[in-house]
Order: sequence, then C-alpha cells, then structure tokens
Amino acid sequence: MTKVTVLDSARNQRAGYRVDVSRGERVGRVASEWFSRPADERYLSLSELHAAVRGRAERSRTRTVESAAIRVEANRDNAERLTLMLPGESAPLAPTHWSFGQLATMVGAPSAYLRQLPAPLAAINLQYGLTSNRAELIKTLEVGDGRAELRAVTSPDYGRIFDQELVAAVQRIAGNGTGDTRWKVPGVLDWSIGIYNPRVDVTKTTTTLYASDRDVFLFLVDDLNPIEAGKLSDGSPDLYFRGFYCWNSEVGAKTLGIASFYLRAVCQNRNLWGVEDFEDITIRHSKYAAARFAHEAAPALTRFANSSPLPYLNGIRTARERIVARSDEERTDFLRKRGFGKLETAKIIETVLAEEGRKPESVFDFVQGITAVARDKPHQDARLDLEGRAKKLLDRVN
Repeated sequence: MTKVTVLDSARNQRAGYRVDVSRGERVGRVASEWFSRPADERYLSLSELHAAVRGRAERSRTRTVESAAIRVEANRDNAERLTLMLPGESAPLAPTHWSFGQLATMVGAPSAYLRQLPAPLAAINLQYGLTSNRAELIKTLEVGDGRAELRAVTSPDYGRIFDQELVAAVQRIAGNGTGDTRWKVPGVLDWSIGIYNPRVDVTKTTTTLYASDRDVFLFLVDDLNPIEAGKLSDGSPDLYFRGFYCWNSEVGAKTLGIASFYLRAVCQNRNLWGVEDFEDITIRHSKYAAARFAHEAAPALTRFANSSPLPYLNGIRTARERIVARSDEERTDFLRKRGFGKLETAKIIETVLAEEGRKPESVFDFVQGITAVARDKPHQDARLDLEGRAKKLLDRVN
C-alpha cells in the first residue's frame, strides 16, 4: 500500500517547502486571467465575490420577447447613445457593449461596423435586422441598477447558470477561500531559492478570485497540506498539492467549466507549475444546463475536494515501478513504437538524462521526459499533442 505523507500544516504556515517544477506540465490559464483583470474585477474573498455576483443576479430579470416588437431608439442630440424599448415597458434599456454585439450577431449585422456609425444610423440598420429576424424570439437578461441595462441577448433555449450559483457551490467546500478551510488562494514560488511559500497575504495582486460584467473565474489550492509522492533524484521529497479552477458566464460569453489537478507550485504571475493528472468538465449553456450543473459539475467539485489522493499516488508508484527499458536500444524502441519520431525520441531521452542525472527506465521517467519536451514547444497544438500522449501513456499503466 502506498504511504501518503502529508507535511505538518502548522510548520508550513511558518515556512515554505522546496519543490521541483521541472517535472509535470506548466499551465498558463490562471496566469492569463491574472494578467488581464483590472483592479475592479479582483476580489479578496469568496464572500466578497459572492455578494457582488448575487446582488447582480437579484437585480436581474429574464424574459422572452419577439424580436420584431423591439424598438431601437437614438437621440439626434447624442450621437453615441442608442437604447432599446421592449414591449410593455415605459423606460428604455441601454445595451452593454457585450449585449449590443450579441444582438448585432443575432440579426446578421457587423457589430464593429455599427459601433462606428452615429447612433441614429446604427439604429436604422439594427431595427431592420430585428424586424426581419427569422429567429423571431429572443431571451433577454436585464438588470436595474440606477439605469436599466440589457446585459445579454440569447436564444430562447439558452440555459442560464448564474455566476452566483457557481460561487456558492465553491463556498460550500472552500468557505471564504482565505484559509478558513483547507482550500485557499495560492501562495507564491520564490524562484531564487526554489521554495514555495503557501502563506501570502491576499491582495489585489495575489488574489485568484475574479469577476467582470461578463464572467467569473476562481482558482483555489490545498497548498498547506502538500503530499509526498515519492522521492526526487537527490532523495528529497517530491511534493504535490491539489488545486482547481472554475469559470462561468451568465451572459453567454463562455461555457461553465471546472478543472481539477495536482501541482507543485504557483509563481507570482500565477502560472501553474508541475501540473499532473489534469481533468476538466465543461457544460454548454444549453436548455438543460442548470440540471447538468446540479447533477454533474457541483457534485464533481465536492467529490474532488473530499477525495483521497491514494488513487493518484498509487498510479505514480505503479508508473515508477514499471521498468520498460534498460538499454539505449530498448529506450528508442519504447518511444518509436508509440509514435515518436527519431528526433523526438532522442530529445526525450536527453531531457531525462539532463534533469534526472540518468537515462529513462520506468514509464514515469518517460512521461516526465515527454512533458518536459512539451513545455519547450513554441506552438500550442504541438505542446498539447505531446502532453496528451504523455497522459495516455500514464493512463495505460494505471
């Protein structure tokens, strides 16, 4: 039976721990979010984030209307303002940048071109498209907050999952996301000494809890409880911890999704290092999306949060113990029979030798070599292809 060693949490609060990020994959999804989010889209706790998206949902309403019954209005005195009058309403709706684009796309009009026109001219073109729209029915998402806004325009069958529903599901397992449970905003890797510090203050710079008028994105880890999954070549422990990120858009900008994985570190700009066992689930906002979220996504998140690492660790042990090559000829044959070219094969073997101080012998050695080569690929398709082949090789052992 695999021995699972969890480092003492109190000790990890005082000091970090050494990690080897040359293994596993680098995942840049969280870094992309971190880089692109302005200050007003960054939140310091799950309660703060949930209050914001819940308040927005409570001020919103959705309904289905006939597109031909919508009236587009523009004031000649304000060439930049365009509003929409929905049937049965006395006050106009101001479309957001996002909903204007959705509406234009729905009626087959180029939104970029319409935005360049004075509002009266844009209104004429948009009105014509709405009147002749073959879809006939559209679903709106409106919010009242001082000024009534149209946040989204979708098809009648759009299955909306509100952002606050996803945040609430995360709160059930992560509390405030700041250390009151085992799940929290991640720490930071100090590259100069190779030490990962799980204890950092949650600030606008370090937070990984984001929301805009179009979407929500959350990333949390269990980095105060690292797990030893074997030894490195120098005899030090190979430490992992669990993490997950999830995303949603209640206005149709993206799917709902949850990704779970093991990782070794998170750096200052929120790249994930040493990622292993990456799995994700996505849900399109189709007619039955809400039911799928309730019966698939939310339970999957809870299962991962409460699951034992033993299956994952047993898989690593099996891959490490499975010796498949002891000579240069066997190493070459092992990779070539699995579709790797001559140059790729040589590169994988050289990489393991450089990083581990010995040539690959076990399945785990080869998997680490393949993922290391994948990290250096400049093109994403080539990188994903190699990472997929490495995962498939590991899955076959388990």
